[in-house]
Amino acid sequence: LPGLAWTPSDPSAEARASIAAWAGAAGLANLKPPLALDVLDEATWPEGPFAAVVCINMIHISPWAATEGLMRLAGRVLPVGGLLATYGPYREAEVLLAPSNAAFDESLKARDPAWGLRDRDEVAAAAKAEGLALTRRVEMPANNLMLLFRKVGG
Repeated sequence: LPGLAWTPSDPSAEARASIAAWAGAAGLANLKPPLALDVLDEATWPEGPFAAVVCINMIHISPWAATEGLMRLAGRVLPVGGLLATYGPYREAEVLLAPSNAAFDESLKARDPAWGLRDRDEVAAAAKAEGLALTRRVEMPANNLMLLFRKVGG
């Protein structure tokens, strides 16, 4: 997507070094250096505004407070109409949990009891509390979902 400027982020110095190495090898002019962003530490948050925030495979591999932090960050840096795109596995009341996702959830909780698949409606409620509305649910490969939220006005 050469028409977009991307700013990757991670709280881990090791992960940022990996991102920088891959970015250097790719040589893409629209890929900025990675930020040391931690959704649990507002002092690390960039000013914005940003047209979009993309969060891939974080919500289930972090404590619930990280999801709340992500929503506060997105609510702060997105303009009205701005997009928050999240990707990963979710629990949904009306959809039977795939056996592979159930096993994955158990393995996450075994590694850290604060981790695990989140309920889509609880994530949407946390987003709504920060002025973000769930506008689209897209089924993705391997029993993952993309949930798209838009910043609403007023």
